[in-house]
Amino acid sequence: MNKLDKPYCSLVLGGYVNGYSIIRELHKNNIREIIVFSFSKCLAAYSNKIKKHIIINKNYKSLHKEIVKLHQEYKGIIIFPTSDLHLEYLYELYEEICDYCFIPFNQENLLENLDKYNQYMSCKKLGIPYPKTVNIENLGDIDKILSIKFPVIIKPKKREDLKSKVFRNITLKNINEFKKSSILLKGYVSKGLGFLASEIIPGDSSNLYTYVGYRNKKGNILNEWAGKKLSSFPNEFGVFSSATNKAPFEVIRQSRLLLNFMNLFGVCCPEFKYDFRDDTYKLIEINLRYMMWNRMGHLLGVDIAYTEYLDAIEGNIKRKSQNKKNRNIHFVYLKYEIINLIRRKKYFKTFIKNIFFSEKNYYAVFDIKDLKPFIFDSIKIIFNAFLKIF
Repeated sequence: MNKLDKPYCSLVLGGYVNGYSIIRELHKNNIREIIVFSFSKCLAAYSNKIKKHIIINKNYKSLHKEIVKLHQEYKGIIIFPTSDLHLEYLYELYEEICDYCFIPFNQENLLENLDKYNQYMSCKKLGIPYPKTVNIENLGDIDKILSIKFPVIIKPKKREDLKSKVFRNITLKNINEFKKSSILLKGYVSKGLGFLASEIIPGDSSNLYTYVGYRNKKGNILNEWAGKKLSSFPNEFGVFSSATNKAPFEVIRQSRLLLNFMNLFGVCCPEFKYDFRDDTYKLIEINLRYMMWNRMGHLLGVDIAYTEYLDAIEGNIKRKSQNKKNRNIHFVYLKYEIINLIRRKKYFKTFIKNIFFSEKNYYAVFDIKDLKPFIFDSIKIIFNAFLKIF
């Protein structure tokens, strides 16, 4: 086949809920050449909407090898990353694959913009609220945590838990917990890892709002939407369990400022938490890849993944609005909701509200025309329930 006759392919990195949501959105828009790379067998691997699934090793060399192979079949590869680790691998490979791959981030500033402290410093310059925070880069910074009123949350400045044995976050409720955790922190800091210590804004995860926008290399935000979490898994500082389409314009306004000021490309997902103490929406973090509940945008009529696809092939992009914003829509990951119900105390009321108190519920994995991913995921529910009982 002549190279000019070869089609483009959509390469989804990661086949969990966020990856499967991208697949469903692209397929709905008549994209058929969809490939999935993941580190293990995943729910998206069972989908009838993909061309093939390939398991890769957890290193950028393995990713490079499989991308080169894929290029033998396709004219161009449009990449959809779903984790920070994917972003770091793509950054390493950028110069080697950029001639035939569409890589959705700004290569010139990616690493600095993955740093949560740099994100907060951008907020400071723009006048956007953010939690009181201490930057921990050396051993002398650890005692500065005491300048923040407890409770305090400690997070790596970048997602280190995906590639090394470090916590995703820890919560310190008092001075005694600080003393115990300071030993752990000293060990990690001595190895060169950086952390942020931030105040915990009062309120549960239902006070968390997310903006999802796609900004092209010319600096134009081509499509956008916003919503809020209803609950998280496995705790208030976890990932999405259920979400809805309600969000104030202030979240959109602040997000637009950040995307433009930080010169971000591709999909960008700032997350804010409402602070009733001063009536502000404070930035928690910015994700520069497709988050877990990205399908909500598709349900609202705003296809961010398809926008990326069209941007890559220089197609005609129509800017859309959240045409269902006046309806109360819930997007639910049933597996996490059931596990929360089993494991978390006093969760029953939240579970009932998330499942039944909406005009329309959409489930993250269930698709009557593509049941195998749902069956695979349901087995996980039974397995987790079994572990809890025994």
